Amino acid sequence: MSASDPVPNPFGSGGEPDDRPEPLALHTVLLRLARCAGRTAGLLARRRLHLPTGNKGRTIIFADGTSAVIYRETVADRAEPADPVILVVEFRLRGVRGRGHALFRAESLLNTPLFAGFPGFVSKLWLTADEAGRYRGFYQWDGAASARDYVRALWWPLTLVSERPSIRYRVLPGLHRDEVLAAAAGQGPSTGTVAGVWWLPSSVS
Repeated sequence: MSASDPVPNPFGSGGEPDDRPEPLALHTVLLRLARCAGRTAGLLARRRLHLPTGNKGRTIIFADGTSAVIYRETVADRAEPADPVILVVEFRLRGVRGRGHALFRAESLLNTPLFAGFPGFVSKLWLTADEAGRYRGFYQWDGAASARDYVRALWWPLTLVSERPSIRYRVLPGLHRDEVLAAAAGQGPSTGTVAGVWWLPSSVS
């Protein structure tokens, strides 16, 4: 397969076009973040938030040729999503180099109250920075609209630590995360790349 050949896409049409989030009004975001933190506290108190290790250490290679390693997973106890979507969020940290990435990965656990209590959250795979220094969050969500609302709120805390132009997302409707990973793992090593397709896993090991 040459660099110009398309990477096989086992996930259908590829979802909605990736976009730069249109941020919500700040007062709305502060209210939603407060509610999210409260719900997260409730999930923790009832032991309904978990950090399984089964996917930790797996490498995801994306269709643009970059790769990242899963360094953490967060899963909420809840019913199976009625409207399953995959949400992929990407950003590049501002001014972080070398050991700073390890420090960020360690402290990022403290960011759990910023997402785990949002309506529709099911799970998140935390990915290390790729070769271009871009971090990704790979989420299972219930409902495309609620996933987009989450990203529009997330924009504000991300701008505190990230380069604003680097914040973008992709919604993949009708998909289950584990099926996506299994399909990508079944593809085997990929030798082709598709410029700009940062959100599509082409192989998993």
